[in-house]
Amino acid sequence: MRSMWSWARAYGSAALAVGMVAAGPAVAPVEANTPTGGVSCAGTNTIGFSPGLSLRARRTRITGTGSYRCTSAADPGLTAGTSEISGGGVNGCFASDATTVEKITWSTGERSVVVYPMGDVRQVAAQAVVLVVGKVVSGRFHGRTVASPGVQLALDVPSCATDRGVQRISGPSALLIP
Repeated sequence: MRSMWSWARAYGSAALAVGMVAAGPAVAPVEANTPTGGVSCAGTNTIGFSPGLSLRARRTRITGTGSYRCTSAADPGLTAGTSEISGGGVNGCFASDATTVEKITWSTGERSVVVYPMGDVRQVAAQAVVLVVGKVVSGRFHGRTVASPGVQLALDVPSCATDRGVQRISGPSALLIP
């Protein structure tokens, strides 16, 4: 019974994250009844690992970029965002335990810094199904919680079995800030 529960938890999380990303911003409508409102974004992330992800989890440095199309009922001028991602932790082709920081520049010229202390990252052969939850620590939306589901895929899966490892994953992602 325990293995069935583990399987359901793993694949249930993956299905939820994939569904949220595929559906895009319409899944999490923004409440505009607060003066600062929120934002829902869908886009892509490209994440690099140094050293690359291998069969054995090891300490890695994380860098990356994000690009998003956004909607905000409270601020029609907030239509897009770009980001730089950095962090580190112990990562491999089948496991991830990392903290990341995402520095977002919005189409309005404002910025937000989000810290994701840990998340639900299910990886099979470097194919990551991600649902990270973080907090905006400075800038626009300061103090707000951020959910960022995504599916980042590796194009060179056989590299998991090499010392070099998988150095880059990329795919759809979302930013949901109520």
